[in-house]
Amino acid sequence: MIVGLVVVVALIVIRLNGDGPTLPDQITLPDGIEATAMTIGQGWWAIVTNDNQILIYDQMTGALKQTIEIE
Repeated sequence: MIVGLVVVVALIVIRLNGDGPTLPDQITLPDGIEATAMTIGQGWWAIVTNDNQILIYDQMTGALKQTIEIE
């Protein structure tokens, strides 16, 4: 049981130490922009960036549909 607990904790630590979210291949962020969070909706992806923007991409085409500034 202790070994199982150690394995679960190790897997959680490994997952949380990643370099940010993994983006789908269809999305290309502008130069110098890094993703800090991502969510998936029905037919779209929302990417929160390091420069306080939310970028909404079409899930089928990967095209940028909308940019929202975070104040």
